[in-house]
Amino acid sequence: RRRAREFQKKEVAPLTIGLAPSISASLVVEPIAEIRKFVPGLHVELREEPPSRLVELLLEGEVNVALVGDLDDRPERIDDWALFEERYVAVLAPSHELADRPVIGMEALREATILDRSYCDVAPKFLRRCFPDAPPRHNHRSCRDLHLQHLAAAGFGIVLAPEHMPRLPTLKALPIDGDPVWREVRLLAVQGRRYSPALDAFIKVVRLHDWSLHAGSPLQSGRHSHLDATGMSA
Repeated sequence: RRRAREFQKKEVAPLTIGLAPSISASLVVEPIAEIRKFVPGLHVELREEPPSRLVELLLEGEVNVALVGDLDDRPERIDDWALFEERYVAVLAPSHELADRPVIGMEALREATILDRSYCDVAPKFLRRCFPDAPPRHNHRSCRDLHLQHLAAAGFGIVLAPEHMPRLPTLKALPIDGDPVWREVRLLAVQGRRYSPALDAFIKVVRLHDWSLHAGSPLQSGRHSHLDATGMSA
């Protein structure tokens, strides 16, 4: 609050937040709303880029903070905080031939058409754990999750999506047998760089946020889930 008051002389407090393609903006809405109470003139820009590109933008100062999933290489200059862990689920239309099952088995998944998300950071993990012998069958692809969801709603295939990802009301999410793919959602910022009041407040609020509050009715699984399939509270 003190730092925010010191910053009041400036009319605009810019904050650029980077999001990996598999990270929904729904995760940052509450933290942004919270810091807006204390940071006058808050001006937020959201940028979506692959995780490796977000690291470059952080180091270049083009992005102030970023939320990512799996990250292969993190430079020493990057601070890294784990926020929560989540599994990937199968998102499909209720009319899909697999939609009536409580859990999608691995064999059925390998026979299904998987809608391909371009530049997916979790794709290598899926290939290793779910499709070790042959790649999934891809007939359609997009770099936008919403586009893939519309294709899934029209019956074109299954989207493999992180559990927090909000989904169209015409879709349902099913767990994959054994929950083979998990990832951590992480917060990144540059070490040693002076934080603006907006950035300082955002990092503190995100790190203190109780992410378990997002869990409404978790999908049935042998492992605890932090978020439900919609990313919203019941």
